[in-house]
Amino acid sequence: MPWPFGLVLGVVAFLAIRYGIGWYFSTAGGPALKGTGELALGGAFTPLAWIVLAMCWVAALASYLKQHQRKVLLDAQSGLDSLRNISWREFEMLVGEAYRRQGYRVEEQGLGGADGGIDLILFKDGQTILVQCKQWRARQISVSTVREMWGLLAHHSADGVKIVCANAFTRDAAAFAEGKPIELVSGQALVSLIQSGQEAPRSARSRIAPKLEAEAIPRCPRCSKAMVRRTNRADGKVFWGCSDYPRCKGTRPAHA
Repeated sequence: MPWPFGLVLGVVAFLAIRYGIGWYFSTAGGPALKGTGELALGGAFTPLAWIVLAMCWVAALASYLKQHQRKVLLDAQSGLDSLRNISWREFEMLVGEAYRRQGYRVEEQGLGGADGGIDLILFKDGQTILVQCKQWRARQISVSTVREMWGLLAHHSADGVKIVCANAFTRDAAAFAEGKPIELVSGQALVSLIQSGQEAPRSARSRIAPKLEAEAIPRCPRCSKAMVRRTNRADGKVFWGCSDYPRCKGTRPAHA
């Protein structure tokens, strides 16, 4: 839960146990209940109230520390090499934080172990998206992984699937995903996603010219997602392509 909610929950629980129980029982009627209410108002449940308050605040502290860890992890990323040098656990945390900064509510599934299925579940605009994270450094993601997630999408009645990796996907994997609600997020596309959500220091932001900042990470003119630099194989010219390709084929010219 968000850490501010844990703080508030602790205070509410403390007041309910310390005073609410006594007030309720003393006014509910019946000698036995009134006796219990008087004991509660006299402080019989005070130790329990403090214990519950402490538990909620410890949980809030843990939530705050995890949130801070994710923030530092994401803002420290500088490219593909840094993505490939973190642990698989950190990779999943990083992907989750990247999508949080895109406005998704993120439910973490696989952080307790090397889960081979659903690692994250994203919620936004009434849609549910299943996410699998693959931090494979040496090999591409094959079509079998994409087929596996396609089956999980149908099983969980989700609206879409994202497979996020630190490398790339095979041609068969891309061909299988085409036309389906499956987004293949390669390492380069993930770098662009992360950079679009990074918080630069205020002093650094003030030194960036608006034109240069816009050119660094432009948005797709069709779907508004982050774009990545690509090279036209026919003429060798560099251009900006949508990170959601091949689902979205939006492009922008890249300035020299």
